[in-house]
Amino acid sequence: MKISQKGLYALQAMMMLARHYNQGAIRIRDVAYEEELPEKFLELILLELKNARMVESVRGAKGGYRLRRAPSEIRLSEIIRLIDGPLAPFADAEQLRSLIHRDAQNRALYQVFLDVRDAAAKILEGTSLADILNPFTPRKSKGRKKKVEGSILPMVVHGNSPRSEK
Repeated sequence: MKISQKGLYALQAMMMLARHYNQGAIRIRDVAYEEELPEKFLELILLELKNARMVESVRGAKGGYRLRRAPSEIRLSEIIRLIDGPLAPFADAEQLRSLIHRDAQNRALYQVFLDVRDAAAKILEGTSLADILNPFTPRKSKGRKKKVEGSILPMVVHGNSPRSEK
């Protein structure tokens, strides 16, 4: 899967709006400055996100943009599909399934492509903006282990301890 520069900017802008979720509207200039994004390009991206009802604009002196839904309700897959189209790195799922049934000689190859497509889609559909804002909170997906900080034991190097240097 390839995410365009526009898609990356959209994700960065949405992350910034998610960080400031309950703080009111954020001006485009502030989003552009904080995320180091080109302001004019960001305007077009935010307009597209607004038309898709992911963000809303607020007019006036305290105007700007804010998320329409909580960060926990906005999936990365929604943003990427809006900006860059299908998530699939290899054709669409139906086309791959058709090839799996039609082309016996290359069936295993197409099945791998379908598995990669499904895994990428599952990860992006199962990851919200809130999940990325709080990477150490447990996620609701099955089979995924919580990352625990401080679980690595310090390395012991023999012969370099202060007591061995007499």
